[in-house]
Parts: sequence; structure tokens; C-alpha cells
Amino acid sequence: MNVMYFAWVRERIGLPQEQVKTQAATVAELVAELSAREERYAAAFADISALRVAVDQELADFDAPLAGVREVAFFPPMTGG
Repeated sequence: MNVMYFAWVRERIGLPQEQVKTQAATVAELVAELSAREERYAAAFADISALRVAVDQELADFDAPLAGVREVAFFPPMTGG
């Protein structure tokens, strides 16, 4: 699946996106897998309450299932002004 990172998540990980092969059943399990990879991922996902996630371009929760998903995107909450 394609995993995309935006804003400070991208800055911490150092990639805008990557192809990930995963056995994770949910977004939360994917986050755990990514966090275990190396320190830069652990830093990016240290506080998931400061993150939002989209699954196939739809806002989702971290308990969202990944079966059949092609794209997951992580980004900070949007603020407007």
C-alpha cells in the first residue's frame, strides 16, 4: 500500500511517501509496525493524538481496517483562520 506523510510527519520521517508491505489489520497496527522500524518513525508517531489519518482519501480513525486499502495518509490536524 502507498503510505503518505504530510507536514511535520514528513519532516520527521524524511519521506513524502513510500510503498509498504504490511500484515497490519488496522491503522493502529500499521503505526506500531512503522514505529518499530527505526527512531525517525518512532518520533513521528510518538503521540498519535496529534495526528489524523485518511484511508483511501477518507478521514478515518486509527482502528480503521486496512483490508483492501490502497493508500494511508498521516498528517497533523488542520487549523483554519
